[in-house]
Amino acid sequence: MKLQFLGGAREVGRSAVLVNDALLLDYGMMTGNPPQFPVGSVEPEAVVVSHGHLDHVGAVPALLSGPRRPPIHWTPPTSELALTLARDTLKLHGNSPLCPFTDEEVKRATQVSETHGYREPFEAAGHEVTLYDAGHIPGSAHVLVDDGETRLLYTGDFHTDDQRLVSGTAARPDADVVICESTYADVEHEPRAAVERRFVESLRTTVWEGGTVVVPAFAIGRTQEALLICDAHDVDCYVDGMGKDVTRMLLSHPDFVRDPDALRRAKSNARFVTGRDGQRKRIARQNTVVVTTSGMLSGGPAMTYVPEIRTDPTNKIALTGYQVEGTPGRELLETGRCELDGGVYPVAARAEYYDFSAHADGRGIRALLSDYEGAKILVAHGDDCAGFAEELSADGLDAAAPTVGETVQV
Repeated sequence: MKLQFLGGAREVGRSAVLVNDALLLDYGMMTGNPPQFPVGSVEPEAVVVSHGHLDHVGAVPALLSGPRRPPIHWTPPTSELALTLARDTLKLHGNSPLCPFTDEEVKRATQVSETHGYREPFEAAGHEVTLYDAGHIPGSAHVLVDDGETRLLYTGDFHTDDQRLVSGTAARPDADVVICESTYADVEHEPRAAVERRFVESLRTTVWEGGTVVVPAFAIGRTQEALLICDAHDVDCYVDGMGKDVTRMLLSHPDFVRDPDALRRAKSNARFVTGRDGQRKRIARQNTVVVTTSGMLSGGPAMTYVPEIRTDPTNKIALTGYQVEGTPGRELLETGRCELDGGVYPVAARAEYYDFSAHADGRGIRALLSDYEGAKILVAHGDDCAGFAEELSADGLDAAAPTVGETVQV
């Protein structure tokens, strides 16, 4: 089996792996200014997408330019999430060089979409492919690829522990080769229940003291997790941004959610912001909690709320996800300053970070890999892939960390 790493190798973002010059696994983008896309020119016969996050699916419509029409295989939620993200990218960047596809190519994606449930084998570009629940976000999948000689497990992003929104992965299909994500390979997550307790206590205390809490959250997965936590602990909140539409959409796919009834209750508990007539500024002056995109403060409604609350130390900004280096959220955590409206300003509101990661930590990754001791392990999707591969090799596994553009024969 021939594997070409077009992105996502020794980096987090723009994941893309070409199998046997025919089957493409993921085709994402790396957010930034400017954004980065997978390397090289690729014309796959078929595409399989692991899940609906920008770094795995953000550039997929670009594969449909010209006469090319490769079928795109994914779960039903991933299909809808991918198209939602694509339309949002068009809205934000339009015809600028920052957008690698057009509205027409997004429409074509709906025409070549083929959805599959978990553990339902299908044929793609001459390979047998099976999707398994990866426990990351609704619809996320491990991808098992069998070319008749070699069985490849592409983990995508995964979590081995339960979240309120989805259950952790328990899938361990037989494989000769594993391409494994390593985002949190050097981290041990604090127990989720303890993180929740600190988070809820902070929300309640701030509101009691007369403050407002802005909770920047990724629209897909993290917003719904935050709403579920607020509802479970009787914390009233608003929800704003793309997370509103994603929440509604996920409720139409109850089989891919751990507890659809709980998600319905959480949606009912949250007040959806319309954004009309200065509503956001009025909400920011209330003693309340606002869950809103963007999760790294790089745009979205959060950039209306944060300027309104930044000068009062009674207020808080509770970051719920990993803050990529160079983003306003990372800058806020490290310096207490934040880029707002084209300038960098001090933020008196207290910035806090809560590890609600939807990725397995080092313990979880090793738990999964312990079932593949005889397999070739290719470490990807991390800040220190090479270091983690060395650790695995020292423990007796056959591990390596490919680089972007590298071809590996297995």
